[in-house]
Amino acid sequence: MNEMNIDDLIKLVMKAAYKVHNTLGAGFLEKVYEKALLIELKKYDLDVETQFPIPVFYEDVQVGDYYADLFIENCLIVELKTVEVLTVSHEKQLVNYLAATGIDDGLLLNFGSSVIVKRKYRLYKKSQNSQNYRISTEFTKEENL
Repeated sequence: MNEMNIDDLIKLVMKAAYKVHNTLGAGFLEKVYEKALLIELKKYDLDVETQFPIPVFYEDVQVGDYYADLFIENCLIVELKTVEVLTVSHEKQLVNYLAATGIDDGLLLNFGSSVIVKRKYRLYKKSQNSQNYRISTEFTKEENL
């Protein structure tokens, strides 16, 4: 796919996630939504890797491996959940993936009773509308597309 603005890419991922959830509904395991989302994202001709390996280092020694559910266009990590309520630990997991890879943007998608999307940043981003800094944006309605 051609170079795409990260915000436009996120909108495409959200659109695909809503389509998957509207088609399948709630109640499946995470892997089912991962595979269905991959099908939708491929329709947009996006470069998508599943179970993207993330090595974790401590003092230059690899101490562990994690796997992000989706890595899209070499710039966006997507972590999927199928829980009733997202917790801070789910958000920290994604932020740690961003820190370990140096990738700036990530999405936490929950395929619970409705689709919940939380955007996370590796670094604080200054909000365009205020002097405050933001670390995440939450979308819960399809009209945010």
